[in-house]
Parts: sequence; C-alpha cells; structure tokens
Amino acid sequence: MQRNKLSYNGQKIFIGIDVHKNLWGVAVVCEGGFEDYHTQEPSAEKLFEFLQKHYPDGEYHAVYESGFSGFSTYYSLVELGIDCMVINAADVPTTQYEHTMKTDQIDARKLARSLKSGLLRGIYIHSKENIDARSVVRIRRTIQKQLGGCKSRTKHLLHSNGVTIPERFNKSGSYWSRVFIKWLQEDVQLLSPTRDSLDLLLEQVSVIRSTLLRANRKVRELSRSQLYRTRYELLTSVPGIGLNTAMALLTEVGDFGRFHNEREFASFLGLIPTCHSSGEKTSHGEKTFRGNKTIGPMIVEAAWVSITRDRGLNCAYSNYRQKMKPQEAIIRIARKLANIIFAVMKTETQYVPYQWINT
Repeated sequence: MQRNKLSYNGQKIFIGIDVHKNLWGVAVVCEGGFEDYHTQEPSAEKLFEFLQKHYPDGEYHAVYESGFSGFSTYYSLVELGIDCMVINAADVPTTQYEHTMKTDQIDARKLARSLKSGLLRGIYIHSKENIDARSVVRIRRTIQKQLGGCKSRTKHLLHSNGVTIPERFNKSGSYWSRVFIKWLQEDVQLLSPTRDSLDLLLEQVSVIRSTLLRANRKVRELSRSQLYRTRYELLTSVPGIGLNTAMALLTEVGDFGRFHNEREFASFLGLIPTCHSSGEKTSHGEKTFRGNKTIGPMIVEAAWVSITRDRGLNCAYSNYRQKMKPQEAIIRIARKLANIIFAVMKTETQYVPYQWINT
C-alpha cells in the first residue's frame, strides 16, 4: 500500500525543553493534540534533526526555563529557524499534581502545553553584544564583595588575637591605605609565634584588589564605548547615579523601550509593594521579592546619595520622614528616582534639577 509523504506544512509544533547539563527532556505537542516525549543529548542540532524527521515542514515553537545555560540555547535554536521563548520558572502554570510528581517528562510536557495554550510570557533576551558586558559588570560587583569579605576576616583575626588597630588609622582615607597594609605586614604580631594566617589573608587581599582595579578599568572602558557612551551620559545626569550603577542599569536593562510605563520599570527593579485584595479589602505590604536582584538594591543605595544632591528629592524625603521610618522613606525616594531614570531614558534628555523661582 502506498503512503503519502508525512508533512506538517502549515501546522504549529510546540516543543517544551527541560534543559540539563547532560541531556534534554523534550516534549512535543501538535496543534491536533498529538503528544510525544523523548530524551536526547543537549544539542540544538540534534533536536532540529529529530523535528525534521518526525514533524517535517512544521512551524516549530520552543520554550525552556531560564537557568544555567543562559541564552546560549536560545541563540542555537533561533539560528536553526526554531522560534524560541525563554521563561522564568516561577511563571509556568503548575497544578498540585505537577508540584508533587516532578519529573523531566512532566516538566517538559507542562512547558509545551502552556506554550500551545498561550499562557507563557517570555523574559527579555539580551543581545549578544551586551551579554559579555553584563557579565563584566556583575563580576566586578562579585569581586568587590569578595574583597570586603577578606578585609572583614582580617579584622576578625586581629581582634581574636588581641591586636588593637592604632587610632591613626581611624581617620577617613587611612583605613586599608598603603600605610595601614604596611603596618599589618611589618608590625603586627599574633598570639602564636608565627603569623602565617595573617600573611595568607593579606596576600589574598592584594590579589583581589589588583583584580578589582582591572575590573574597574574594564567597566570604565565600557562606559566610553560607542555602544553605551550616549546613554551613560544621560544616566549620570541623574543625582546619585555614578559609574557602577549606570553601567549596571545599561547592561541589565538593555532596551528601556521594552517598558511601557514607569510602573513596569519599577516592577523590574522590585520597587513596587505587594498587594492583597479580597472583596472590599485591599492591603499593601513590603516591596515585592520579584525584581532584578542586582540593580534594585543599587537604586536604593543611590537614593541615599540623591537626597544629599537634589533639593526636590531631599524635600520629599523630609516630608516622608514625618510619617515613617528612614528605611521606609528611602524606598519611596528610590521609586521616585526610578521614575526619573525612566523619563530620562525614554525622552533621551538629561535630568534637570528642580529650580526654585525667586519672587
């Protein structure tokens, strides 16, 4: 008996991929309801070969959860002509059964079915030219935290050995200066006759400081590059926004045009309150845990600086302080600062501070 050639021409094929390091769990759902599942090596090329063999001529739409593979899987699939979406795992509709019985097959089928039903909203995909710059800015911040940790461990070692830091190093700019480090290297004696632990910590501080200086130079070079220079100058016109905060915003946000309004941008930063509404009762809580964990806290830090440099923000902070604690008031200033940043980037106009009119 002669068979017609298999063809899915004009039909959408939905693919849910449960991405792991050594294998992918792949679920396929057709428009007509047919479902399939298989595991394979983690390769976009192998998946494309499978689809062409079993679902030829189809219109392929894939989805996977953001994770360790970043955007590499996305770009590999798109280059092969497979439309792809990357989503936040917390945004996938999940039943109680799927919470209880969690397997690769269940997760992959859940993704494919949700994609077919139009229930998923993808995250923003950064351009290739922005990915490395974002990593540089993130790594610089990580190195800075590591340096702070090493300094704290050194200070703890001194205290635990009964070493008192001289008063001359309590002055501004003298702590962890060259003179202070020389004192640590040459004059400090621990309880033991040896001081290997202190020397190891000082060596680590020296290495990390050197690496941090290189990272700072790289971030500064990025701010002067053709890709970021114009937008960097716009951002640094906002009070409280310096080199590191501006570059973190530019590399983490990417395209400010993807936000329709100020609230969407504030939500991305995690600067909107949680809301619970039931019947006639509506209550608002603390700021949401959703939001970018890198730049959200940086905007709050910038808000503390902005109230010392901008008269309008300082006045707003003083008014808030009459009704709430400083920590609560500064979050509201951070939200105002986010609105200013959004307006500056949307209008491509530098920030102009509030001007008092003499009468």
